[in-house]
Amino acid sequence: MTKNSDLLFEPFISEKLQLPNRIVMAPMTRSFSPGGIPGEDVAAYYRKRAEAEVGLIVTEGTTVDYDTATNDINVPEFVSDAAIAGWKRVVEEVHAAGGKIAPQLWHMGMARGKEVGPAPEQASIGPSGLVAPGKKVSDPMTMEQIEEVVAKFANAAEKAKEIGFDAVEVHGAHGYLVDQFFWEGTNQRDDEYGGSLLKRTRFAVEIVKAIRAKVGNDFPIIFRFSQWKLQDYEAKLANSSDELAQFLAPLVDAGVDIFHASTRRYWLPEFDGSPLNLAGWTQKITGKPAITVGCVGLDDEFIKAFSGGGALATNIDPLLEQLQRGDYDLVAVGRALLSDPDWAVKVREDRFSDMTPFTKEVLGSLN
Repeated sequence: MTKNSDLLFEPFISEKLQLPNRIVMAPMTRSFSPGGIPGEDVAAYYRKRAEAEVGLIVTEGTTVDYDTATNDINVPEFVSDAAIAGWKRVVEEVHAAGGKIAPQLWHMGMARGKEVGPAPEQASIGPSGLVAPGKKVSDPMTMEQIEEVVAKFANAAEKAKEIGFDAVEVHGAHGYLVDQFFWEGTNQRDDEYGGSLLKRTRFAVEIVKAIRAKVGNDFPIIFRFSQWKLQDYEAKLANSSDELAQFLAPLVDAGVDIFHASTRRYWLPEFDGSPLNLAGWTQKITGKPAITVGCVGLDDEFIKAFSGGGALATNIDPLLEQLQRGDYDLVAVGRALLSDPDWAVKVREDRFSDMTPFTKEVLGSLN
């Protein structure tokens, strides 16, 4: 029996964003937008989750206007007139269902690989040309490239506001471009963008500031970050709460309104000596609203589903205990909402036995 689930359905009210409840749909790449253009099926997919009481939807990663931002022509982009029209339709459908929605703005950086995607003839870009620690495959980004990417993120955010999105999220996690600047393993620069942890935040800070200049003071900016990387699940940006404070402070000063703290398992403490997870520490340090995420509603981590395994639905009592303590404000649900659009309704009605498990087969049939 799940306890205190009413907590999830209390309104979230902050200075710039008001939501009917605390449930967020986490961004999850699906590659169901041929040519990078989200179609009516994508609009219907998101509307279905909004109709089922998801308070805020964060879209799958949408690539900014840079030729090597993605390795997949079926990942939605945030560039062409056709794609913007598609996203406008998505926004209208979600709003018609009573939901709110934010696009996740994304650049894969060196994680794109090479000879793939919309521009296979062009090399991938990253702070030091490293795809992983010690694996250099291209030259470091030039100042011109850095300035161009910063501007592309800002332009995409401006478009998002113009077509009616309720916020934007910057993807600064999981070993993609922004996170490649954060991580010492992929950032070996000796200029103002590399070296100390503080200097390694500069690229992200410039992106956030550029977005703020485009969207104004009242439009919410969400920032997603993680300790772990696709290249190294055990990687750490911050080994202590003091280091985490050093990392977060410049992002707060730049204009981040909400932090989305990505972990693989939400119930694990981030540092020794405290029960707080990464979102809990983030809220405590910054005073900003924080979103937790990581196996919410499922009993195993995501990677198992892609190696022939899966994950079963489970109750969320540990999460509700953390929410009751006030560790964080919002809860992002990923795979559980992929496989079961009615997840939120079933939680409210305590119907965990009716939930759909997450498997590779379910993922393949989502459209």
